[in-house]
Amino acid sequence: MSTNQPFRWVDKQSELDELAVELASCGAVGWDTEFHRERSYHPHLALVQVAWPDGIALIDPLVLDLTSLAPVLKDTVSVLHASDQDITILERSCGTAPAVLFDTQVAAGFLGMSSPSLASLVERFVGVRLAKGHRLADWAHRPLSEGECRYAADDVAHLLELHATITGRLGDKGRLQWALDECEMLLQRDRSTQDPETAWWRMKDSRALRGDSRAVAQAVAAWRERRAERLDIPPRFVLSDMALTNIAQRKPTKATDLEGIRGLDRRQLGGAAEELLEAVRAGLKMSPEQVRLPTMDEGERGQRAGVTLASAWVAQLGRDLGIDPALLATRSDVVGFLRGAQSSRLSNGWRHELVGEPVRRLVSGEAALAFDGDNLVLEDRAK
Repeated sequence: MSTNQPFRWVDKQSELDELAVELASCGAVGWDTEFHRERSYHPHLALVQVAWPDGIALIDPLVLDLTSLAPVLKDTVSVLHASDQDITILERSCGTAPAVLFDTQVAAGFLGMSSPSLASLVERFVGVRLAKGHRLADWAHRPLSEGECRYAADDVAHLLELHATITGRLGDKGRLQWALDECEMLLQRDRSTQDPETAWWRMKDSRALRGDSRAVAQAVAAWRERRAERLDIPPRFVLSDMALTNIAQRKPTKATDLEGIRGLDRRQLGGAAEELLEAVRAGLKMSPEQVRLPTMDEGERGQRAGVTLASAWVAQLGRDLGIDPALLATRSDVVGFLRGAQSSRLSNGWRHELVGEPVRRLVSGEAALAFDGDNLVLEDRAK
C-alpha cells in the first residue's frame, strides 16, 4: 500500500541548488539512498531521496553534483533508517557525513524493538503498510517507472513522523539521550576502506593457517584488495577465497605452479598472474613480526564463564527494560570491559552505571545470578 504523497524528480543542477537552500532551513530532513555494489568495490549511488515538512524529492546523482547538499547535512538533523551504509555513501557523494544523526532503527531499539525494518516501524507507529514490490529494482536505469519512484518516495515519506513519535516516547521513558548518544557513536564509527594488510582475516579458514601460509595469505589478500579497489570490482572477482586459501597453503612461485589450484580461474585472473606470484614471493620473504595476526580473544578465554554469565544477565536486563539487548552490550563489549579497555562502551556514560558496574560486581564475585523461576536476578552475595 503506497502513501501516495506527492514527490518531485530533481535532475537539473539549478533545481538541486535551490532545493538545498530550502532543506538547509529545516530543522530535520529525512534521507535514504539507493545504490548497487554487487559488481563493484565501492557502492555506486543511483538515487537519493529526501523528505522535509513541505515535500519529498528524488534526486538523480547520475547527472548531478551532490556537494551542494553538504550544508544540509551539516546544519540539520539527518533522519535515516539503518543508516550505516547511507552515511558512507552520503559522505563520499556530498563531501560530508551528517553532523547530527537520528537513526530510527537504532532509536527504536531503546523501545524494545530489535533491529526493526522500516516497514514494521511505519506500520506500528503510523498505521501504514509499505509496498515491497520494487525492493530489488535496478535503480541505475533511466527512466525509473512510476512504481519505482513511488516505492523510493515511500522510503522517506514517514521518517520525520517516526522521528517525532519515537523521540516523544523515548523522552517519556527518560531514554532519549541514550538513543542520541548511540546515534552519535554510529556517526563516529570508522568507515575507512579495508586495510589491505588485514584483509586476509576475512578468509573463512584464516585461523586454520599456520607458519608461512599466514604470511602468504596476508600478502596475496592485500594484493587482491588493492587490485579490486583499483579496478572497482569485488575482491572475489579478482580471486576467490577458495583459491586464496589454496595458494596460501601451496605457495606457488612460478606460473606452472598455478596449474591445478582449486578455485583459481585463470580467465578471471587475466594478465595478473605474475602480480599474484610476486605477492606470494613477497609473503615468503616476510618475517614473523610482519604478519598481522587476527585479534585473539585471550581475555574471553580467561574469563569465559564470567562473560557467559554476564551476557545472559544482559539479555535478561534487556527484556526487563524493554530495550534491545544488543544496544545494552554485545559479547565483545563485555570482553573489552573485563579486559579494562577504556574504549569499551561499558566503561563510560549511562552504560557504565546500568550495565558495566553490575557486570564488574558479578565477575568479581560481589554479586551472583539467581533464577527466581521465571527470570535471572542479580543479587548481592552475603559477606
